[in-house]
Amino acid sequence: MLKGKSILLGITGSVAAYKAIDLIKGLKNEGASVSVIMTGASKHFVTTMSIEIAASPGPVVWDMFETRMAHIDRPRNADLFIIAPATANTIGKYACGIADNLLNAALLAFTGPVIIAPAMNWRMWQNPMVQKNMQQLASTGVITVGPETGPLACGEEGQGRMAGIETIIEAARKVFTPQDLAGEQVLVTAGPTREYIDPVRYISNRSSGKMGYALAKAARRRGAAVTLITGPSAVNVPDGVETVRVETASEMQQAVMQRIGDSSLFIMCAAVADFAPEATLPEKAEKSAIPSLKLRLNPDILLETSRLAKRPFTVGFSAETGHNIARAKKKMSDKKADMFIFNDVTKEGAGFDSETNEVTMIDGHGETALPCMPKEEVAAAILDRITSLKRGG
Repeated sequence: MLKGKSILLGITGSVAAYKAIDLIKGLKNEGASVSVIMTGASKHFVTTMSIEIAASPGPVVWDMFETRMAHIDRPRNADLFIIAPATANTIGKYACGIADNLLNAALLAFTGPVIIAPAMNWRMWQNPMVQKNMQQLASTGVITVGPETGPLACGEEGQGRMAGIETIIEAARKVFTPQDLAGEQVLVTAGPTREYIDPVRYISNRSSGKMGYALAKAARRRGAAVTLITGPSAVNVPDGVETVRVETASEMQQAVMQRIGDSSLFIMCAAVADFAPEATLPEKAEKSAIPSLKLRLNPDILLETSRLAKRPFTVGFSAETGHNIARAKKKMSDKKADMFIFNDVTKEGAGFDSETNEVTMIDGHGETALPCMPKEEVAAAILDRITSLKRGG
């Protein structure tokens, strides 16, 4: 989404200014070109040479009168303006239309989307004047990312840390993503479930949750309000996604049934354990005391939702060993789903815990096979097909 985009980065006088180097590298790794305007104060925290090495080609500019017309030329050629870090001083000047340095003048001359990543002491961030300025900027369409809560440079803790690099880059991706899911309430399940034998042992499966998390992230990027119901997973939760953590199939079932009525799209990506111990022991048992294990079938969440009088557009997943696509089609029919995603987990690059996937999308119009590609790209393709089907295509 950032490939070929021209991004103008403003760096202000915050101790977080050194993080701009990683931000520049991250943006360039996405295929964007980056040019930089600094404030005089920011040079106390990071040198222009360091930024030029990271952002080359093109010199870093900071002096209003040294680089003729830079406040017009730099914004003219940019697709996006990011201020990271953004101090209270720069935020206040921007909100009031003050242009007493090159960066603020360039902001006033820029007519495209702006992202700001505030960074300051928590008391400054909570100051009513700063909050008033933030509201003023938000009313004009300026996008704010962060700040985060955590340890601050002054030794205190609170809300004031600049947002993480990936969070800022994700906000940039969203700027260039069509908001075709705006207004949608999307419910996604992800990850495995754990079915406990006793407080120590459990039955589970190899699902990492990566595919479900990628779907939640992609839906949020396209403007949806997203709720992610997740089993145990080490994957980072996407920014802006409401997260409900569960462990067992019954907990996931309860969480889904509580929320599905408010959803317009339900994607059942979780790998729910098919079986659970008939009884869970209250204490860890000696292994010799469990010569065999009696199992019961877990509830079929997707089948249960099929019995609802009114339910959202529904997508299921079928992970198989071998090209058993007929089984996925039968599941789609039995569970009255609008769409099913089949994947053969024995294929290289399509197995559990992989960064890539290779799937076939099945719906009422037929099958669409996708090549092996990163799971975020798979998620985007699935959402493309969903939006097409919901529009009657």
